[in-house]
Amino acid sequence: MKNKSFILKILENDKGGKIVLSTLAVVVFVVSFCNLFVPSSSAFYISTFTVTILGKYLAFALLALALDLVWGYLGVLSLGHGAFFALGGYGLAMYLMRQIGDRGVYGNPDLPDFMVFMNLKELPWFWYGFDNPLFTFIMIMLVPAILAFVFGWFAFKSRVTGVYLSIITQAMTYALMLAFFRNDMGFGGNNGLTDFKDILGFDLQADSTRVGLLIITFLALTLGYLICRFIINSRLGRVIISIRDEESRVRFIGYKVEQYKVFIFVVSAILAGIAGALYVPQVGIINPGVFSPLFSIELVIWVAIGGRGTLYGAIIGAIVVNFASTYFTSALPEVWLYALGGLFVLVTLYLPKGVVGLISQIDSKLRKAK
Repeated sequence: MKNKSFILKILENDKGGKIVLSTLAVVVFVVSFCNLFVPSSSAFYISTFTVTILGKYLAFALLALALDLVWGYLGVLSLGHGAFFALGGYGLAMYLMRQIGDRGVYGNPDLPDFMVFMNLKELPWFWYGFDNPLFTFIMIMLVPAILAFVFGWFAFKSRVTGVYLSIITQAMTYALMLAFFRNDMGFGGNNGLTDFKDILGFDLQADSTRVGLLIITFLALTLGYLICRFIINSRLGRVIISIRDEESRVRFIGYKVEQYKVFIFVVSAILAGIAGALYVPQVGIINPGVFSPLFSIELVIWVAIGGRGTLYGAIIGAIVVNFASTYFTSALPEVWLYALGGLFVLVTLYLPKGVVGLISQIDSKLRKAK
């Protein structure tokens, strides 16, 4: 009962967040029920492919939420958040590869297939421990957190801001992409990691496992949203919003701005890493392309279109843009990227608060008309 009141307190005065989370909860329930309990011959049956796609969208929504925390509230435009997402994804992928055992093409119980193909004789040291789910879960959060802390400490301590910081974050993810493309890095090179069999003993191809992953992803998104709202509603939240609006004044009155920036950057990186870990078992592959600067830029577009600085707007943007991407890349593959770029320009020029801002304006006008 105490937990319930605590959650309601976090969501107090957050009508948009309640509507978005409630709607998603209903959608996840209906999709799960119609996949597991409705006969496949029925018109109400929802395919496992749809379950997987929805799970992927929710993982992207958690990633967008992480970016909105640093961009929308702290004012730090990161063009490298794909790096934290990819590191979390690789962390879980290493665990999934270790679960394959001797069921791989080469039947080696100790080495993944790509290592056997590369004539490696023993497992690299950084793969040790990834056969343990608890160790893997810790690494999924710890590795992105360490990278964010080291990067943020040097960048914010040096007072790198604005476009320069954005360029540096993009350089970071680009450097990681080049490193992971190398076969001798021990992460599968260009092909990445794939051919996963099961997770925690559950068959990844089973419908029930797919539905389970969808529900876990929704719960992770909800928890991530509550954590972000808790931060924003707290005194810490008021400080980081002040840093976004007038950093020099906050610094002048005695706050150690760098420490606040590093903390929020690390929290955001952890959320992005968890999003990557949830993404991998649902799509079945992770490769260096996720480190691509283009992916990180697309992530910024999701948040901008949804509504920067609203949290639930980031969720809406991620889901809407990726749904449109799935449809238009098959229906109009040559036009989609141009349409996405044009949409970003229009939103930036005429809708600085994104779709959420537009809805608020319409709602406000309707109220005045009454």
